[in-house]
Amino acid sequence: MTDLDANTPVIIGVGQYSERVGEPGFEALSYADLGGRALAQAIADSGASGSVADAIDTLAAIRAFEMSRPDREPPFGASNNVPRSFASRVGANPERAILSPTGGECNQKMVGEFAGEIAEGRSRCAAIVGAEAISTVLALAAKGEKPDWSEQVEGSLEDRGYGLEAMLEPALFAHGASGAIPLYAIAENARRHRLGKGLDDYRRDIGDLFEPFTKIAAANPHAAAPVERSAQELATITERNRIVAEPYARMTVARDQVNQSAAILIASVATARELGVPEDKWVHIHAVTSATELPLSQRPDLAGNPASIHSVERALEIAGKGMEDMDFLDFYSCFAIPVFNQCDRWGLDADDPRGLTLTGGLPFFGGAGNNYSAHAICEAVQRVREDRDGFALVGANGGWMSKYATGIYSTRPADWSAERVAKLPMATDAVALASDPTGDATLESYTINHTKKGSDAIFIARNAAGERVVGNADLTHEATRAAFEGGDPFGAKLAITREEGGRNIGRLA
Repeated sequence: MTDLDANTPVIIGVGQYSERVGEPGFEALSYADLGGRALAQAIADSGASGSVADAIDTLAAIRAFEMSRPDREPPFGASNNVPRSFASRVGANPERAILSPTGGECNQKMVGEFAGEIAEGRSRCAAIVGAEAISTVLALAAKGEKPDWSEQVEGSLEDRGYGLEAMLEPALFAHGASGAIPLYAIAENARRHRLGKGLDDYRRDIGDLFEPFTKIAAANPHAAAPVERSAQELATITERNRIVAEPYARMTVARDQVNQSAAILIASVATARELGVPEDKWVHIHAVTSATELPLSQRPDLAGNPASIHSVERALEIAGKGMEDMDFLDFYSCFAIPVFNQCDRWGLDADDPRGLTLTGGLPFFGGAGNNYSAHAICEAVQRVREDRDGFALVGANGGWMSKYATGIYSTRPADWSAERVAKLPMATDAVALASDPTGDATLESYTINHTKKGSDAIFIARNAAGERVVGNADLTHEATRAAFEGGDPFGAKLAITREEGGRNIGRLA
């Protein structure tokens, strides 16, 4: 690799750290301590003879879930400067300290951003670090314990804000679809309808998709739920595997109760050599692409996610490869549909011999907040180090299939004199929301969302003008309830009225 440009960016180290409540060695580490452990692991993984910590000039912290909305406060407090708290654990003092926006695509997108900065000579070494301690928080709170995880750290901070604009769905939020589970379920049911499948058959499809994921999670020391489960077990509704929102059973949705952290180190070739990082540790970044989707309620196809498809297509194009050339795959799997969408596009089967996850997936490895794909990238780096001719593709998803970033990795050199990072334009074919939602509309998709407060049937429909209408089905109306609970209300004509509180209520017309 002697002919590589000195500013060529390479991943020089990756690290993961985790702990499980109640297991031997459990320390109840804070977010900052977990992140610091992962960063220390990444530095050690590089095999450098010089001081990597001193070389880090940029450090980005991935926003923890409890810091991802302006109306949330970490229950045990947090650092006033999360990236510098991570840095302090390893003795680093970067010039730039960045706090990411909210979204599971951020770590993948930042790999491209910082690789570009390095290629342009504006940075020598950058770190991306994220951590979640949700499981510890819940366990300590249940015992009435409240440790103080607050920290005051001096130094600059580039806070990029929450970045929630692409995820705002006020009409859906107002009707009870205020979280990821019901929003994904609406998209999932739209795909189910397109395939003409009933609830039980479709749940079995989800089970077939995720059974191989459980096997990988069971062998992963960082997995939050390392248990093999059969497709039948995942698809069968029981008291323990209850419906959380049709068609999802509890075991098949992202698991957020994790204590996990991951870190990625990127440096220029010149810096890697100066630090004494062995060349067999270097992993090249062949492409990073990012795309933003239309709001769910305005997507022409409620089951589709063309932004994610275009992101993957463009990444492969930049890398000069096809999907058949990818030896390792990790498609973001908070729910089944982001994986199904890629399978549908590329003709991939659930039992593809390459596997569709490198970690075990978010329901089984764990949905480590906004930082899951950092773990996938860590795994991808290790795989291509072992298979020197191999290529790995990581697809990272944010929001409700709202944002997507794709990365392609290999130990084969990448020429950074050509374009390697691309941001794709947003689609312009949004479906308008009706200014007057009352009247008749035809149902496109729905879910029945179950919470501690009760159950809401949430639907998206189109009126005669082709505009979208969001509302709640009237489950006190016998025929309406039967249609929705039966799992096949698609195409039904709904008569929609508006309550005084502003909710739209639909009954079978």
